Amino acid sequence: MKNPVFWVVLTGIGIALIQQGLPVRSQGDSNNKQMDNITVRQGETVFLSCSQGDFVTHTAWLNRSSILYAGEDKWSVDPRVSLVVLNQAEFTIKITDVDLMDEGQYTCAVQTVSRPRTTSVHIIVQVPPKIVNLSKDLVVNEGSNVTLMCLANGKPEPAIVWRMQSSSDDGLSSETEVLEIPFITRQRAGTYECTAVNDIAVDTQTVELTVNYPPSISEGRDVGVTLGQRGVLLCEADAVPEADFEWYRDDRRIFNDFDGIAIEDSDAFSKLIFFNVSETDYGNYTCFATNKLGSANTSILLYEVIEPTSSTLLQVETASVLEMTSSDLKQRAFENNELWEGPGAVQDGNSGTSTVFTPTCLLLIILLQLLLKF
Repeated sequence: MKNPVFWVVLTGIGIALIQQGLPVRSQGDSNNKQMDNITVRQGETVFLSCSQGDFVTHTAWLNRSSILYAGEDKWSVDPRVSLVVLNQAEFTIKITDVDLMDEGQYTCAVQTVSRPRTTSVHIIVQVPPKIVNLSKDLVVNEGSNVTLMCLANGKPEPAIVWRMQSSSDDGLSSETEVLEIPFITRQRAGTYECTAVNDIAVDTQTVELTVNYPPSISEGRDVGVTLGQRGVLLCEADAVPEADFEWYRDDRRIFNDFDGIAIEDSDAFSKLIFFNVSETDYGNYTCFATNKLGSANTSILLYEVIEPTSSTLLQVETASVLEMTSSDLKQRAFENNELWEGPGAVQDGNSGTSTVFTPTCLLLIILLQLLLKF
């Protein structure tokens, strides 16, 4: 490193010129120039370059009050800073993986044979948004007032948007850091999304909101079962947390595997199963659904369904046959009357007797056939 005293003097001159305040693209003073601001995103690489000339004796890049490079000599201990090119035309350095702490004014100080001159540039670092403070997942009771908070950093300052993830159009939303939900209902339970956005990027995080409420139970449907068959009574309840089910007959609680009865619970459903319904099983049953916030119940009737027996089938069939026989008799009596009273018929003057006799005989024959059949 050559002549460190000179570099200290040059640095002092550069700092003094910076403190005087340098106009943007000043054309009145050609020795002190301000370049356009350089905007760079966090994590990117920035290049700083200034022109030299034929009569330059010494040159340096400064960041505020410290020297980064004095000619080819590196003074900065930051490994991200390195020399790109140094010749009579230009003096360029670069800073990799730029961070917010790198933001500020940088000055290229040049010593010529006549007088020093400086060129300054301001680096603006843009930072993508990052959510740094978010409400934790919440579990509340229905009717409570809920406040969700979302804070984010970034440059430019990010805008915050709250939105409830919902398939319907009435989902909650807010364009502030705080989302207020007064007197929350079960329909407002779900996933809430906080989005922080600026010109650089978007950051999104979610909060799960669980709303507890007491059971509401569906009205039970009565069930008819034939004696000796399998029967199932179904109970359905909506609750958060999930309800516990209990079955009763009168004031007696029914337990699983009791007297040929099984209880199956699954999520919001409970089944009371009869594997072989007996006479004593018929009656009224009550299902209770309970959680820490309350309970609800419904009644279900198990009633008997009578299947047709052989005797009842015989009665139905006999009635049908008799009805058919009566109709046939009338038809045959009419046909016989036609036969006896037709053209060329010979009667003994007592035609009424023959008219009654023929249907009576037919009736006896049909009855005899029925008796033989059964």
